[in-house]
Amino acid sequence: MRFRHPDGSTVHLAYCTNVHPAETLDGVLAQLRDHCEPVRRRLGRDRLGIGLWLAKDAARALVTDPSALRGLRCELDRRGLEVVTLNGFPYEGFGAQEVKYRVYTPDWADPERLEHTTSLARLLAGLLPDDVTDGSISTLPLAWRTAYDEQRAQTARTALRTLAERLDALEELTGRSIRIALEPEPGCVVETTRDAIAPLTAVAHDRVGICVDTCHLATSFEDPHTALDDLTRAGVPVVKSQLSAALHAEHPHLPEVREALAAFAEPRFLHQTRTATPAGLRGTDDLGEALAGDTLPDAAPWRSHFHVPLHAAPAAPLTSTLPVLKSVLTRLVGGPHPLTRHLEVETYTWQALPPELRPRGRTQLADGIAAELTLARDLLTDLGLKELP
Repeated sequence: MRFRHPDGSTVHLAYCTNVHPAETLDGVLAQLRDHCEPVRRRLGRDRLGIGLWLAKDAARALVTDPSALRGLRCELDRRGLEVVTLNGFPYEGFGAQEVKYRVYTPDWADPERLEHTTSLARLLAGLLPDDVTDGSISTLPLAWRTAYDEQRAQTARTALRTLAERLDALEELTGRSIRIALEPEPGCVVETTRDAIAPLTAVAHDRVGICVDTCHLATSFEDPHTALDDLTRAGVPVVKSQLSAALHAEHPHLPEVREALAAFAEPRFLHQTRTATPAGLRGTDDLGEALAGDTLPDAAPWRSHFHVPLHAAPAAPLTSTLPVLKSVLTRLVGGPHPLTRHLEVETYTWQALPPELRPRGRTQLADGIAAELTLARDLLTDLGLKELP
């Protein structure tokens, strides 16, 4: 979906396909048919943006076979879909029964992360619509925090500089400008937007910036205005933003609140949980750990890294951090000029929701994704952007 900002620029809105498990090219093509096109039809649009996730095997199949890439591009066109952004964070196995810590490997100290992201950039240059010259790829924020020493940090910085040089060469060759966005996430080396400033200024290249995920920002109790002001002062570009909402518990000391939270403690994804205390941010790596005894202080609200549907907050006594998303979006695109032009709804946890909240089949999932995009569209038009055909 495209929107015209009052300054005349185009802002793109997509939804991320990592909600649909697929490791192979055939699986990606099936996603377009079974999920993405039905969402587009529900929205009544001739064109729908998707934030494509290409796992390792799918990416390799495309990068080694130009005809396969042309075929994917044709399939996108045929189904009324377009791609301006990729989600390059998960490498493989995102649809597995247990993902947890695996999603953080390989990290940016591993040569395979550089090679995979280089491949994604080449693919995105070939998938961009004819009238679009700028693409974005979100990626993991360097590494999970453990086993990350100065030597690995230096290796990661070197890899990002190498990638930036390759992206320069790619633009010279194709005329397409691809940028990379580190996505701060709780528990990682770069957990907050503030954590991102030092490594990104060390890389010092305008092709490497930040992806502001509004669930992650909220989980870390970051103030949106302070975070974006800090990035602006540091000259760190917001390459992309993922529109998502975290799970919020206002009174985690109450038994009924803990019972409600326990329904979201599931075995597939990691749900880092945080609370703000007078001594600073405290947290656990997973929601189940937070609920175990007195591991996490419960005198103040908890937030958990669980991407809940934007349009449907959990039932009381829980809620979501949708107000944080709205505040971030106002700053990103509500001013005289957009701070980013790539927005991606990223609720990948539909099938990890408590059983009574999960969609039953493709039809309900498509309905839910369309409802999220409708909410995002309404927020954008309320900020003065005009939806384009």
